[in-house]
Amino acid sequence: MVEEQGHLDTLYEHLDSLREEASGHLSRTLREGGGTPADRSHRDSQAALYTDRIAQYSAVENGLCFGRLDLTAGGGEVRYIGRIGIFDEENDYEPLLIDWRAPASRPFYLATAAAPDGVRRRRHIRTERRTVTGLDDEILDLNEAHETGRGAHDGVTGEAALLSALNASRTGRMRDIVETIQAEQDHVIRADLNGVMVVQGGPGTGKTAVALHRAAYLLYTHRQMLSSRVVLIVGPNATFLRYISQVLPSLAETGVLLGTMGDLFPGVVAHREEPAEIAEIKGRAVMADVLAAAVRDRQRVPDEPLKLRLDLLDGAEVVLDPSVIEDARDRARRTGKLHNLARPTFDTEIIHALSLLIADTIGLDPYADDPLGGGDAPGDPQLLDEADLAEIRRELRGEAEVLAALDWLWPILTPQQLLAGLFASDKRLAAAGADPRLKRAPREGWTPADVPLLDEAAELLGEDETVLEILAERRRRQQVAYAEGALEIAFGSRSIDVEDEDDPELLSVTDLLEADRLAERQDEGEALTPAERAAADRKWAFGHVIVDEAQELSAMAWRLLMRRCPSRSMTVVGDVAQTGDLGGASAWGDALEPYVGARWRLRELTVNYRTPAEIMAVAAGVLAGIDPGLQPPRSVREAGVDPWVRGVAPVKLGDALAEAVEQEAEAAGAGRLGVILPGGTFEDLVPHVRKAAPDAAIGEEPDLTARVAVLTVKQAKGLEFDGVIVVDPERIVEESPRGANDLYVALTRATQRLGILHPGSLPESLLAVVGI
Repeated sequence: MVEEQGHLDTLYEHLDSLREEASGHLSRTLREGGGTPADRSHRDSQAALYTDRIAQYSAVENGLCFGRLDLTAGGGEVRYIGRIGIFDEENDYEPLLIDWRAPASRPFYLATAAAPDGVRRRRHIRTERRTVTGLDDEILDLNEAHETGRGAHDGVTGEAALLSALNASRTGRMRDIVETIQAEQDHVIRADLNGVMVVQGGPGTGKTAVALHRAAYLLYTHRQMLSSRVVLIVGPNATFLRYISQVLPSLAETGVLLGTMGDLFPGVVAHREEPAEIAEIKGRAVMADVLAAAVRDRQRVPDEPLKLRLDLLDGAEVVLDPSVIEDARDRARRTGKLHNLARPTFDTEIIHALSLLIADTIGLDPYADDPLGGGDAPGDPQLLDEADLAEIRRELRGEAEVLAALDWLWPILTPQQLLAGLFASDKRLAAAGADPRLKRAPREGWTPADVPLLDEAAELLGEDETVLEILAERRRRQQVAYAEGALEIAFGSRSIDVEDEDDPELLSVTDLLEADRLAERQDEGEALTPAERAAADRKWAFGHVIVDEAQELSAMAWRLLMRRCPSRSMTVVGDVAQTGDLGGASAWGDALEPYVGARWRLRELTVNYRTPAEIMAVAAGVLAGIDPGLQPPRSVREAGVDPWVRGVAPVKLGDALAEAVEQEAEAAGAGRLGVILPGGTFEDLVPHVRKAAPDAAIGEEPDLTARVAVLTVKQAKGLEFDGVIVVDPERIVEESPRGANDLYVALTRATQRLGILHPGSLPESLLAVVGI
């Protein structure tokens, strides 16, 4: 241990030196002047670089070095494995610590006694802050292992370290597994970047942790590409994202964007709950056709002639025939442009038709052969030339009634306006071929299921960049005007001798700096990270997308994600046996093949590290009821505590729950207890939980660091607790659109203890396994 402490001290000396060096660079960079826009951009990028480095060095402070490999080759070469790479600059950059993602570190995770890969001994180094607290050795050389009696186990690598991590109390935040990655997990983490890879795994197999470590690995391996294009990680809800939020920073990676499906349309907050059957309707693939029809429906052709009173004609009327409007609409559609981008074509056609009607009204017909010209020429002499007609068209574009008519016939729409208008009108729903159950009040907030529809609408409508360009130019002119004023003040406040006023050799600020250049210098812009820019840009193309609990995604949600990742470089993580949403996937091929055909690959995780065998035996009965062909993952350990089942009278359920919470919270010690309730009993049972645990975390986004958290099954997905109490499993099954799946999720959240409290009958899938 003395040897390892000495090496650890050396590593921390280098880490402190690296941090101090980065801090010095950052301080000097921030003191640099503005200069040209290029200079400022370089300064900001350098400042961001050093800030990130300092954050990375701070993030790896704990658990910096966790492993050592003693090799048989190279004269007994020793490799230390840790969270980052550290090199001895004074000794030809000799590696003092090898990043866990580097190829040289891989034997630490894969070597076995049967296939040692040149490793004689693997050592797990346990530390607390900067102190070595313990060592666990695995001898992979069979002869040496026989002599010492300290051979490696066949089932898992680093068994002592793994079991120590699994048995440790939960903290309410997911921890990284960098010290205990197992072989089947490593194969997933280091898989090739390209293509869609599905990671199917049952409860406790570490799917989420593997996905996060894969993100860290890909950022390390493809830094140049992914740091600028960003990795997107999509989770099921905000509680889950907070739960996993510390994993990547602990692996010295911060250049990712975490979000839920409800976060993926910039400027829209979409967290409102809605009935499961409505969300399922919105998620159907046919909604893409519905929205396309809804856009066409807003390109109106009236049934009756359209009458317009024009100031140009002193209030006289002109009448547009529906056939003229229909022809203008068809011409705009034939451009192939998106709805908003085709509006100028429609405007031009209508204005042109109106100008000919006005010409015809005053006895002119310069375009007698034009189908929009109103028929045969009256034969009157032509009094106006093309310039006069152009003036008429210009004046028409300022007519209030004309502008109102254009906005009604072919409105410029935002996705929000299109969708809100569709949902608020029975007539529009019918015209678009939509399910009438989608009708809702106009002011209701957006839901997560609306976001893919908003995104689809944006793709159909298009965004007119002309408005943005006009606003940018207006802002630039304002800055130039302000700069001109500043220069005039500077010139007028000169303090020079009278005799020098006409001295041509004397330079002023206006001789050296023009107003537009001064304005340019003041336009600092926002120094956003790539992840921040990606979050604000709906059209951002991500370098890689990781989707957790992916089995819950609807067909429309998959359309959105595929647009966000045109390269189709994705890691899809989930378990179809845990699908809870009506619109979710029952098979991966159903979800993916519309976009990538058969060009996706499946990796399976089969070992359950979280859920002990005693609990998994209960959950296995529920799994068999979902699909007899599904196999539960194999648990690597036993907790030594059998799950308990307690039936009570319905009127005593609250008191029994309070008693159970008090007992199980005490049994969890420093760990965390999760109480999973059916949604319909939440309000009635929460006061009883608070009676036993006044500080219990309850709500839409509960604080998982609290000792007791009360959740629905949907909130509990992807989370883990030391102990779990599942209340009224029969009602959980009845309330959920996929009840058995949700019960399976609820039963597999615990790492140590499970209790089932029920006020009546139990689901049949539980009766046999609990012995009732």
